[in-house]
Amino acid sequence: MLAVGGTGLEVRQITKRYGALVAVRDLSLQVHPGEVFGFVGSNGAGKTTTMRIVLGTLASDGGEVLWDGAPIAFDVRRRIGYMPEERGLYPKMRVGEQLVYLAQLHGATATAASAAVERWLTRFDLKARIGDEVQKLSHGNQQRVQLAAALVFDPMMLVLDEPFAGLDPEAVDAMSEVLHECATAGIPVLFSSHQLDLVERICDRVGIIQRGHLVAAGTIDELRGHGPVQLWVDAPQAPHSWTSGLRGVQTIRRDGTRVLVQLDGGADDQAVLRAAIATGPVREFRRRVPSLLEVFREAMSENATAAAS
Repeated sequence: MLAVGGTGLEVRQITKRYGALVAVRDLSLQVHPGEVFGFVGSNGAGKTTTMRIVLGTLASDGGEVLWDGAPIAFDVRRRIGYMPEERGLYPKMRVGEQLVYLAQLHGATATAASAAVERWLTRFDLKARIGDEVQKLSHGNQQRVQLAAALVFDPMMLVLDEPFAGLDPEAVDAMSEVLHECATAGIPVLFSSHQLDLVERICDRVGIIQRGHLVAAGTIDELRGHGPVQLWVDAPQAPHSWTSGLRGVQTIRRDGTRVLVQLDGGADDQAVLRAAIATGPVREFRRRVPSLLEVFREAMSENATAAAS
């Protein structure tokens, strides 16, 4: 697999309008070599539009797309492996000849294309189906063939639109493994998904888009760090109101003897611990880590509030 250096992909303040509708507005993001970047947002948020602008199949009304610091050129775009959301395979064409044809469209020689097709179909356990029509494959196997189509010419970058949609857990694991191998080889990977648990597990960084705006971006830990500090505390001998005298501390949930408290910006977590210990034994004292779904909902809510004001 081709290793990639440089600075990778940079999207600078792109905008795309459809009449009065602004699908993408001043959106900027960067996908570094060796990085898996997850692009998440509601339907119609602008993910696919952004990807198509990166690929050059759609022209932006403003901004620019750069590769290694220079405007992205046709020879680079030709080497981007793309997996569209509405799959782009010819249903009546045989798997092997279709993949060889697509690899050659991206610049591979016939010999290199044939070798790569055999390698990837073997990897995806589809070697025996090389002579079958695509339409005769299961949904999951068609997904594997579509991913193979993005890989058979040694791409410089992968852009995948909802690659995990409809896959069983085994297929998800196989595809995730391939994406990480690509990243390890230095290839930037950009993919969109509604499956936030997968994004949380797979990605190095995540961008959250709403109504064409990138409202948050960073590592999972960075995105989690934007919200208020919450602590789970289990002090079984503590009275019901033991947190009421703590400044800047609010109890937001109870689960038996455990309480979830939220700290304001100036509150001291050690003061909470001291207060809990003063009541007797403390069985649990840990920071609650929000899921990506909770981070996503918070980002959506904050952006909607800002837009309204």
